[in-house]
Amino acid sequence: MDEKPQLIAGLIAWLRKNGGHLLVEALVNVILPLAIYNYAEAPLGEVKALLASSAPPILWSLVEFARHRRVDALSLLVVSGIVLSLLAMIGGGGIRFLQLREKLVTAGIGLAFLGSAALGKPLIYQLARATMRRRSEHEAQQFEALQMHAGFRRTMMVMTLVWGLGLLADAAVSVVLVFALSIREYLIVNPILGYGTMGALGLWTALYARRARRRGEARRVAAAAARLAAGSD
Repeated sequence: MDEKPQLIAGLIAWLRKNGGHLLVEALVNVILPLAIYNYAEAPLGEVKALLASSAPPILWSLVEFARHRRVDALSLLVVSGIVLSLLAMIGGGGIRFLQLREKLVTAGIGLAFLGSAALGKPLIYQLARATMRRRSEHEAQQFEALQMHAGFRRTMMVMTLVWGLGLLADAAVSVVLVFALSIREYLIVNPILGYGTMGALGLWTALYARRARRRGEARRVAAAAARLAAGSD
């Protein structure tokens, strides 16, 4: 069966479900910060205007965190970004630091992914298990049981490495853009880069997980057939 129509249909269904949320995200993270900066730059200066433009994304992050009411590894990463932004608003700082403060968190998360892979405890597995545990303890136990399969462990390791390298690449590109673009241009490009990186990593993860699942099922079928053949001899 051709997978392309399925992917297109799935994308359309996802957009129908999440389109409104995406529009709000664009308003809060792109349109409002740019509008606030343009309005506040003349009376307040670049630094204070940039701090003021941070208010909508920070408030939105706090609302989203309070609405979901969850405390796990993923939400702690989100909170760390909020805290760093609030500290920047309180303490000020150079214009480049203020532009890159969220990317410091992105780089830290990327290093956390790579560090967990180096320790043999891939962070993707920990995050996926925490998500499943919120939904169903039985589902989480089934997921944990897959750890006995080498293919599953390899899949978790590859995913963790790709996410770590992807997030570090996103942070590195942002550093270059901060010095290549004006503040207004960066306010527009930075969210696009961030959402693009997360979207690409999310899509790759879904496709890679589906492929790994099919490989695992094929291996189990082959193993079962081999056992039946051996038993008939």
